[in-house]
Amino acid sequence: MTQDLTTIISSATKTVEISRAMPTVIIGERINPTGRKAVLAALKEGNFDMVRQDAVNQVKAGAVVLDVNAGVPGVDEPALIQKMMGIVMEETDVPLCIDTADPAALEAALSVYSGKALINSVNGEERSLEAVLPLVKEHGAAVIGLCMDDDGIPETPEKRLQVAGKIIERAGKLGIGPEDIVIDPLALTMGADSSAGILAIESIKLIIAEFGVNITMGASNISFGMPDRKYINSTFIAMAILAGLTCPITNPMVAQVSIAIQAADLVMGRDDYGMAWIKAYRARQKALEAQS
Repeated sequence: MTQDLTTIISSATKTVEISRAMPTVIIGERINPTGRKAVLAALKEGNFDMVRQDAVNQVKAGAVVLDVNAGVPGVDEPALIQKMMGIVMEETDVPLCIDTADPAALEAALSVYSGKALINSVNGEERSLEAVLPLVKEHGAAVIGLCMDDDGIPETPEKRLQVAGKIIERAGKLGIGPEDIVIDPLALTMGADSSAGILAIESIKLIIAEFGVNITMGASNISFGMPDRKYINSTFIAMAILAGLTCPITNPMVAQVSIAIQAADLVMGRDDYGMAWIKAYRARQKALEAQS
């Protein structure tokens, strides 16, 4: 049986371990202008108030890693991502997930980061492997590997497994161990393909059985275009945790999602005597009482 691996990332002062033996690690998704017009407009104006607030609020809601994306069209992304990361590091002490498809922006971000970052991401395309993996090695980072390659996004779990294997093999040739590779099997919207959810879950199972690596996903993608997304997202994440998901990229400020993750960890035996569940319940009750 393949051994489950532990991925370690850190900030200057805090270390986070990602493993199926431990509670689910929430990577907060909200510091990202994609699909958020207000954030996009603010960043174009040089206003970082929403970045600060999103950083603080997500950590307060349970995120232990924060994804930072500076993809603003027409803006100097290397300079912007450095500025955004500096602000987030001032406001919180959690490790960061550097989210960019631009190698220059990635290198700029890594140059100012204190700790061991998680890079989002590399994929199986040759240009991506050649551009990103050397930076992962140079900076001693961990990296998310997306299950897509030069042929696009595979349509079966078996082919996604093959792409995961390619990424892990190529990383290994540079001396990057599988413990530093977090695979993203890709959650696509069920609004376009009703089998997208089960395809992602079956991909998780295959990849873990073969490699034992940790698993992430942009979990909110699964419900894009559907009504009542919070219920779809929370159900999908709980089911994916059972399959082996360890560090979803999601919005911890959606109560249904956070509660589903807490309940899944309890059911999976990762919450001794239910103490984390009870603590979260008391915090919810206190918040309700304050509102009444």
